[in-house]
Formats: sequence, C-alpha cells, structure tokens
Amino acid sequence: MISFLDLKKINALMREELIESCTRVIDSGWFIGGNELSRFEAQFAAYTHSQHCIGVANGLDALNLTLRAWKEMGKLKEGDEVIVPANTYIASILAITENRLVPVLVEPDAATYNLDPKLVEAAITPKTRVIMAVHLYGQLCDMTALMTLAQRNNLLVLEDSAQAHGARQNGRCAGNWGHASGFSFYPGKNLGALGDAGAITTDDDELAETLKALRNYGSHEKYKNLYQGVNSRLDEIQAAMLSVKLKYLDEQTQRRRDVAQHYMEGIRNPGITLPLAMGTSVQALESHVWHVFVIRCERRDELQDYLLAQGIQTIIHYPLPAHQQQAYKNWDSRSYPLTEAIHKQVLSLPISPVMTPSEVECVIAAVNNFASEV
Repeated sequence: MISFLDLKKINALMREELIESCTRVIDSGWFIGGNELSRFEAQFAAYTHSQHCIGVANGLDALNLTLRAWKEMGKLKEGDEVIVPANTYIASILAITENRLVPVLVEPDAATYNLDPKLVEAAITPKTRVIMAVHLYGQLCDMTALMTLAQRNNLLVLEDSAQAHGARQNGRCAGNWGHASGFSFYPGKNLGALGDAGAITTDDDELAETLKALRNYGSHEKYKNLYQGVNSRLDEIQAAMLSVKLKYLDEQTQRRRDVAQHYMEGIRNPGITLPLAMGTSVQALESHVWHVFVIRCERRDELQDYLLAQGIQTIIHYPLPAHQQQAYKNWDSRSYPLTEAIHKQVLSLPISPVMTPSEVECVIAAVNNFASEV
C-alpha cells in the first residue's frame, strides 16, 4: 500500500533528535512556558521574517484568538463581516462564528482554489472589516492584490497559513503578508508536531501582547487577568519537537515539489484536471509548498475506489463544504456552484518527502490507466 502520508517514516528521519529533545524537556522538569517555547517562537518568527510568533494549542485557536484579540483592541465588534473562501476547511469559518462575526463566503478562483481578488472586492460592504486569506493546499493567495484591496478599504488581513508553511511570493513568506497569520502544526502538516499545536505570527506589538495574555487565561501577569481568556498554550515538548523539524522544513518542501513536478509532467489522463501549473520561475516554484496535491475528476469516487484497489491511498479535501454542514444548517439554502463542484470532484494524491520514485511512478501509471480500465 502506498500511504497517503507516512508520518512514521517521516519522523523516523529525525528520530534521534526528537528523542533527545523530548528527553531534554523531561529532564528539565519545566513543561509549560519555558525555554523550548521561547526558542521555537524566536526560530519561527525568524523563519517567517515576522517580529512576533505566539505559540498556541492548535491552528483553530490561532485564528480564533487573533480575531478575539482584535475585538479586545477595539478593531472589531460583534456583527462585523469577514470575507472567507466558501471552499475552505470549516475551521476557518468556525473561528469567525465563534467570535460572533459574520462570515461572508465567496467563490474561489477556479484554477488556484484560493480567493479571487475580484470576487473579494465585489463582496465588500460597509460592515466588512477582515479578509481571511486562506492559502489552501499549500499555495499562497494573490497577496499583492489582496493587500492592495485591504489598504484601499481599510481592512484587516488574517492569513490562514495552516497549509502553507514556507510558501513565498515575491520573496515574502506566508505569515508575513497580512496583519497576522494563523498556523497549524497538526501532525500531518508540512511542519507537524507530534500532537496538536499552532502559532500566530504578526509584526503588531500590541496584538502580540494581547495574544500572549489571551492564550494564558487572559493573564499578563500571574494571578492578574486583563481579559476573560482561555487556556491555549503550546507546551514545551511540542515546541521542542517543532524546533527539530523546522530545521528540515525547506529540504522536505523541496522533496514535495519534486513529487509534484513528476505528477504534473507524468499525468496525462484527459479526465483529470491537474493543479495550476507550477511554472518555471523561482517565484512560481516558491509560491506552492504542496501540502496536498489535489486533482479534479468528474468520476472522483470511482477513481478513488480504483486507486485503492491498486494499493494507493487517497484523501478527499474536503467532501462537504461548510455551507452544507449540519453545523451551519441555517445556510442550507445558499448556493456556491463552483465550491460545490470542487467538493464533489477533488481528490488528493499521495505526496510526502519520503515517497520513493517507484511509488510516484506507480501513482502516475494508475491515474493514467483509470479511464481505460474502469
């Protein structure tokens, strides 16, 4: 079986270093808010060229707490609108509704699956306060256009960079374009912890200080609470694991790009829509870190069953859009035709830094043979 993502094999590459780091934390006797957290926050801030990195418990909290902080700072209030792609993972939208803000869902660009700046502009109303730029599948949104739009309309930009660790546009890293950015370090991410973990990056000093308090019961000083905060802290062991794995992120990203390039060149099935072509410029190559390699097929379910029969594991990102989920049943009458088509047709092929050339060729051959054998 060709696994969709072999985390055991990936972590085995760094096993000794991970064990050494874990042992160091255990022996230190300090497990929350210590040197490991400070070290990783400094390293990831430097990696994204941001002034601040604030570690939190998970990616959803990263988005949720950023919006909450802006409310505490007086930049947002209940009922304000947040523009967000209709085809994003539900976590992006949960963060908005949790803060009693209003998600304004817009259709994505059909080629990149990311926000279409023209549709974003059309969706702006007097109540719009935030654009949530979701870098879906590992590819940056058109941030130059979105930041220009935001500046013109005095809007905040929150990057959802949960799938885009290390992606760059015009030399600028995901997490350093917007006013803030939320990252997830869920184990399956390109930079994945060995459990749940997340972080926020920003250049805003006031926002950083507000977030540090909010993540720690609203406390800026022990037993003194400025806000009605939460407990959302990146613990020492996960911070130590991430410091190890960050060292290998760029190398592993290049391996993902190599796999993606082979897929782009080798898959020739006319029934398959490939992702937007990578291009040849350095800028084009850097813009996508291939968290997932997503194809489209009108016979998606048949293709998935066929590939499984060939010993190839695939995943659907995502089978049901947010507006059709029971959690948002009051949106059931809404229609987003492109989003709905995407969710019915997308299929993610295996891609990881530990795939072998023979596994890649096996996937390519199976996808190309699908039409003739089914």
